Amino acid sequence: MPEHDNTEWPGAADRGRDDFLFSFEPTTEPDEQAHPNAEFEANDGGEAMAGRGDEDFPGELGGARQDAADHDREPATQKDPMAAARTGEALTGDDVLYCARSSRRLDFSARIAHIARMVEWIVSEGLTGYTDAVAFMEERATAIAGGTAEELIWLVEHPPLYTAGTSAKPTDLTDPGRFPVHQSKRGGQYTYHGPGQRVVYAMLDVGRRGHDVRKFVADLEAWVIATLDCFNVKGELREGRVGVWVVRPDLVPNPDGSPHEDKIAAIGVRLRKWVSFHGLSINVEPNLSHFTGIVPCGITEHGVTSLVDLGLAVTMADVDVALRATFDEVFGEG
Repeated sequence: MPEHDNTEWPGAADRGRDDFLFSFEPTTEPDEQAHPNAEFEANDGGEAMAGRGDEDFPGELGGARQDAADHDREPATQKDPMAAARTGEALTGDDVLYCARSSRRLDFSARIAHIARMVEWIVSEGLTGYTDAVAFMEERATAIAGGTAEELIWLVEHPPLYTAGTSAKPTDLTDPGRFPVHQSKRGGQYTYHGPGQRVVYAMLDVGRRGHDVRKFVADLEAWVIATLDCFNVKGELREGRVGVWVVRPDLVPNPDGSPHEDKIAAIGVRLRKWVSFHGLSINVEPNLSHFTGIVPCGITEHGVTSLVDLGLAVTMADVDVALRATFDEVFGEG
């Protein structure tokens, strides 16, 4: 079991439209319109709902973020989130964080206490073994479904390894002896995890959040994009391509003249009794050459990048703070 860290926080899914990174194992067949990248263990007989579920899922979840002009009081304290992350200083309910992407501030005074009760955050230091991580996630997901544990966001780094999702093709493992290969029950194909990559394992009650698989995946994507935006990086989705992508005008265009695009984040999730586990990964400063041992997510015509590769002096702690600051904006109070 991971050790708790005072820095509250942590979850790799790729939205592939044709090969979605969710996996399902229902006792009844899931809705055929549910995400093809979702693996689902609906042992309670629940089926994946494909609709937006606006009537069941709160529509405006980003109440924590407001323009500075909307506030009629001065905050008790103001902290630079990046400085706070580096010093290990805790963020409190009175803190107001400023997000670089919009110069707007994130006021947690009204919600952070409630969120903290509903969603636990853990940051694990060092490298976490993949097998141990999966075992912990499965145990925690079962406890959440049974009502004996809170939802959890768990931030980890892994030693270099490859994982094969439920749609992985053997031919996409191009260097099988390079790193350990783990068969994973998450949706999707091959992906790489290693030092310098923030893996975010999201153990959330999707049933309580609306029984809407499509919306949940879209929320994970939106969370990644909002996090990248904190560093003025524009993350984008592409039809037929899993993950979150960035346009690279600094690189040679493609033969057809279109701009080069690289993948910066992946998403792959599994559901058990409507509780998610596995999650997403963001490339902060991994060794990008390690991706050459696989065809990442089955995509051969595009590359992989990271925040540091894009020329940003960003640390893992910086990304952790951005993830925490944008979580409530996307997922609300749960």
